[in-house]
Amino acid sequence: QVQLVESGGGLVQAGGSLKLSCAASGRTFSNYHMGWFRQAPGKEREFVAAIRRSGSGATTSYADSAKGRFTVSRDNAKNTVSLQMNSLKPEDTALYFCAAGSQIASAVQLERMYAYWGQGTQVTVSS
Repeated sequence: QVQLVESGGGLVQAGGSLKLSCAASGRTFSNYHMGWFRQAPGKEREFVAAIRRSGSGATTSYADSAKGRFTVSRDNAKNTVSLQMNSLKPEDTALYFCAAGSQIASAVQLERMYAYWGQGTQVTVSS
């Protein structure tokens, strides 16, 4: 089992920045790909960003909406994964989830690749 707890959400004006963090406990953190997803009211949950496990080169992937604005990183020593979000837009408003999975590295954008999920942290961007 892996337990995930997100933090860092809040209310920010458009153009501002937030840094989300996800603390993991349980099994060896470094063995997992870590993903960030979000769900806006009335919409399906969508992929935001992911960072693969160290054995897969710790490479990153981003949704088109996040490229150039968001940066995902991990600290295996601290069992944390972070999402730095800059130039935020009102359409970034959503509940943000982190997730852990250990399956196919090429499919980190797919929800079904993740076995463990946090409860989410709310991000609200005002215009």
